[in-house]
Amino acid sequence: MRATYTPGLHILATFTAGNELLQDMLRCRELFDRLIAELSLQKVGETYHSFEGAGYTATVCLTESHVAIHTWPEFGKATFDVFLSNYNNDNSDKVRQFYAGVVAFFGATDIQKFELTR
Repeated sequence: MRATYTPGLHILATFTAGNELLQDMLRCRELFDRLIAELSLQKVGETYHSFEGAGYTATVCLTESHVAIHTWPEFGKATFDVFLSNYNNDNSDKVRQFYAGVVAFFGATDIQKFELTR
């Protein structure tokens, strides 16, 4: 057992964004797929669900851990989290890059953002 091991960085956020992107699950899926590829992460499963006339929820399981989003376009809000394990190497920069990509895509403004070192 490695006494100095820290499991990884977990970002949990709530942000505001424009209504259109908070309803467009397919574009979010394209974003997640692009970020996963750019950051050399490995997808092992995914679930996307669109709510009729409303937002969507998505969770992507990664060998490194997960990314998830839930949107409420009627309120202009979304909750988002990304966690990547540090098992083989420190993935903290990748966590921050993933989040930055999501914020840029949505043109988001943080309401709350927590960075938890696990």
